[in-house]
Amino acid sequence: MPTLALIAPTPVESKELRGEIKPTPHEELKNISEGEMHGRPVVFTHCGVGKVNAAHSTTLVLENYDVDFLILFGIAGAYSGSIGDVAVAESENYGEEGVLTKDGWKPMEFTGFPLLKNEKEYYNTFPMDADLVRFALSVSKGMGFNVNSGNFVTVSQCSGTREIGEVLKNRHNGICENMEGAAAAHICTLYGVQMVEIRGISNLIEDRDMEKWNIPLAVSHCNKVVSEIVKRLK
Repeated sequence: MPTLALIAPTPVESKELRGEIKPTPHEELKNISEGEMHGRPVVFTHCGVGKVNAAHSTTLVLENYDVDFLILFGIAGAYSGSIGDVAVAESENYGEEGVLTKDGWKPMEFTGFPLLKNEKEYYNTFPMDADLVRFALSVSKGMGFNVNSGNFVTVSQCSGTREIGEVLKNRHNGICENMEGAAAAHICTLYGVQMVEIRGISNLIEDRDMEKWNIPLAVSHCNKVVSEIVKRLK
């Protein structure tokens, strides 16, 4: 049976799902646990927040375990939609890598240097596995969740105003932003491992007001979807 890797940035983002893995994984960041979930062998870890942490943990997992699929999951801020929505990445995009010129921001293509080159060149965008995306969408919709799919944007600086959010949204035709996804997708592409990313929407990208956020709801919806995906993934 294929081995599945599960990565969440923080313990807050994996609380419900961790209870379904036997034995229960460690909460500490960077501590990789082996276990079983729905009769399937899984490898689980919390990578920590940000691109470097995500790339580091993804590399550790893929270097030390024979992984067939990787699911990155957690919370995200959406450019539109509703809190509690489920989002499935069709691609991950580095939101800020590029050049800021007098004519505005230019992507990595402007520099002529791809971030990764194997059979093709990858600049800012790393596509997800199309079959896994379709499967994740089908599972999410079947569970009755409001689900959206599209381009995710990975940032170092979270958008704390509606104006900045619009800039990032338009830059990559994005549906939501996070701080880890493009780095994990980058490493999975490097290793040739299929990946899908699932996020629960905890907040809308607007002038920052955390009283409007609902992290527990976003986590719960995301964890339920990931659990069902693991149960049904062949």
